[in-house]
Formats: sequence, C-alpha cells, structure tokens
Amino acid sequence: MTMIEEVVNIVNDFFWSKFFIYVLIIIGLYFSFRTKFVQIRLFKDMVRLLGEGITDSEVRKKGVSSFQAFAMSTASRVGTGNLAGVAIAITLGGPGAVFWMWLIALIGAASAFIESTLAQIYKVKDKNGFRGGPAYYMEKALNARWMGIIFAVLISISFGLVFNAIQTNTLTLAFEGAFGLERKYVGIVIAALVAIIIFGGIKRIARVAEILVPFMAVTYILIALYIIVTNITLLPGVIALIFKSAFGIEQAFGGGLGAAIMHGVKRGLFSNEAGIGSAPNAAAIADVSHPVKQGLVQTLSVFTDTILVCSATAFIILMSDITPKGQDGIKITQLALESQVGSWAPAFVAIAILLFAFSSLISNYYYGETNIEFLNTHPFILQGYRILVIGMILFGSVAKIELVWNMGDFFMAFMGLFNLIAILLLGNIAIAALKDYTKQRKQGKDPQFHESTIPGLKNVECWGDKESSK
Repeated sequence: MTMIEEVVNIVNDFFWSKFFIYVLIIIGLYFSFRTKFVQIRLFKDMVRLLGEGITDSEVRKKGVSSFQAFAMSTASRVGTGNLAGVAIAITLGGPGAVFWMWLIALIGAASAFIESTLAQIYKVKDKNGFRGGPAYYMEKALNARWMGIIFAVLISISFGLVFNAIQTNTLTLAFEGAFGLERKYVGIVIAALVAIIIFGGIKRIARVAEILVPFMAVTYILIALYIIVTNITLLPGVIALIFKSAFGIEQAFGGGLGAAIMHGVKRGLFSNEAGIGSAPNAAAIADVSHPVKQGLVQTLSVFTDTILVCSATAFIILMSDITPKGQDGIKITQLALESQVGSWAPAFVAIAILLFAFSSLISNYYYGETNIEFLNTHPFILQGYRILVIGMILFGSVAKIELVWNMGDFFMAFMGLFNLIAILLLGNIAIAALKDYTKQRKQGKDPQFHESTIPGLKNVECWGDKESSK
C-alpha cells in the first residue's frame, strides 16, 4: 500500500465511520422537520413540474429547461454507482445496506431541496443563460468567496476528474468482461466521444442528457421489474431479509449492523449525492419562474436514483443465486443478471453501464466547468481543464479500482462538508421561498418569485423581473 492510499484510507475511515455520516443525517433530519417533510408533502408537485419541464418548448429555444436540468443532475446521480456501487454495498454490508440506502435518500432529499433552491436564488447570468451552485451562494449569500473557492476546487477535482475516472473504470471493466475488449482501447473511444460533447458547450450537454437519461433508466427498471415478477414468490423473503439485516437481526454475506449502515449510507450518498453540493450546479441553469420549482424537481431526482434505479440493482442481486464474495462490483451485477435472464446479460449490463457512465461523464464535467468559471473565466483555463478531464478518463480506464473508489469517497467527504455548512447557515432563505411558493399555490397561482419576496435578500442577480425569471 502506497503512502497516498494510506492517507486516503485513514481520512475515509474517520469521515465516513465517525463523523460525516452523522452530520449528513442530522442536517437531513433538521431540514425534513423545518420544511415539514417537503420531500413527501409536495411529491405531486414534483411530478407535475417535471411534466411541465418536458413540454416547455419556449424555454428550450433560448436556454435550459427544468426537465433538462433534471436530466443533467440525474445523469450524474445515475451512474456506475447504481450498478457497481450497490453490489459493493451488499457485498460488504449485507442486504441491510439497501435499507440504509433508502433511508439516506428519504432524509437527504430535504437537503437536496434546500441546496437546489438556494442555487436557483443565487444563480448568475452568462452567455448560455444561467449558471450557479454552492460556490456562488457561498460568495453571494455568505460573503465568503474564500469558501466558494475551496468548494469550487474540490468539486472540479472530485467530479470532473476523480468521479469521471470511477465511471470509466467501471465501464471498461464491464466491456472487458462482456466482450473481451482491452480496457485502454475502450477508454480511448469513450474519451474521444466525451471530448466531442464537452467542447460543444452546455446546451449540447443538456440535449444529450435529456435523451440518454430517460431511455437508460426506463429500460433498466423494466428489466428489473421483469425479474421481480418472474420471482414474485421470493419478493417477501427478500424484503424481510433487507430489514432483518439492516438492524442486525440477521447477518448475511458477513454484514453486521455497523457494516450495513456504513456501506449503505456511503454508497447511497455516493449515488444520490443529496446534500453534497453537486446537483445544485445543474439546478441553477434551469429557466423557471420560481426557485422552489427546481428545488422540487431536483428532490425527485434523488428518489429516481435511489428508490428506482439502486433498488432495481439490489433486487436483481438478492433474487439471484450468486455468492458476491470476491468479485468486483460490476461483475456481481453481471453475474446476478445472467442467472436471471441468460447469457446475454453481461452484454446488456455493459451497454447499460455505457449509457449510465457516459451521461455521468458529461454531467460531471459540467459541474467542474461551472466551478472553473467561478474561479476564473479565462477561456485558456477552461480548455486546459477539459484536457485534464479527458486525461482522467483515460487514466480511469486502466486504474486500480480500489484506489479510484477510495479517492472518490475522500473528495466527496470534504466537498460535502463545506456545502452542508453553507446550507445550514442559509436554510432559512430556502424555507422562506418554500413558504412563498406554497402560499401562491394555495391561491391558485402559478408561483412567481422576485427578490423582494424575501425581506433583506441581497446580492441576487436574476430575480429583478417581478413577473418571471424569463
């Protein structure tokens, strides 16, 4: 083990087992109660607003729609973690890890609402429409540009570089297992395709995401539903196993209560990213009439990721007769699916990984781009960052998998901590916006937002028009 690996492992052990998990859950519960469980109470509004975002052709012509922003954030959330990460969580923490993934999604959804609403309130204008995120509300609302700079550096490294290496790592392993292709050549092809997209700007990224995300998610969920239906007699036992293992009543695959909680929360957080500060970068670009609209849509993205896609993988694995010990995460999923649907499964998983990972690659890159522009808007710096992203994609295609995943956890912990501090300090602003939204809805209005809506609101750039942000 190298010195770098030792440092990464020590920090990960401290943050994930002794500190960060507790902070994440406490803040998520705090916002759940403060918003009166907005993630459950306004679920119908989430679905309705998503539908409006799909049909809003006027916004699409001049900017990025609410649905496109949803697709971008979901593209980042729904990646290889949903296939490989879930398998790893079950292997290390037992079936009970699945319960803790569900719980962290439900609790974290409140934090996701707060951070995305704040990103909308403090977004700024640019040549493509809008941009924003935690770095921007740290600077504008907290008057702490230094904090925004640290966050911007962390997310640019973690998402654009490290997490993209993780996506490529899993993708190339899947293609090697399914088709016998050398990983480095798959990496070269993926790097070339990503380059074509990211050098085309945010609108091209948004268009690709809104096509890939619905197709890949629906197809994968339908396969999982087929497996559940054909094994319907096993379903009660699998659900019982998840709950028993979650509370240490029954151990499975060597997982006890502590392991189930740690790996379920860690992999769930890595997948849905609620409260971490990544999705707000996508939320900020949407052209909507009220910040809460995008806050609600992004909350739905958390549920889409964990409750639908992660659960699909979990049920596929738990309904199979494989023993997950000693296998890489993606190979576990391939073997489980193969035991259910036949020899074509590894190829299907490889294609699913291609779509999941590719959409994540371009969305993760954008999170880095908008934060690079927060640091410095010089085109030369952005071009250099794009080259680094392509380089990390190539590195990830052949890297040691354990080191790559551990580095992802390492950077996510620091990044998330800064964002959680910020939203805790600024939560009252998002809650005031939520009260205004619900008040207008009760009056039968299509909610509109103006900077004067919240008394004392300062440094707001995009909400001067009393009718709309459009």
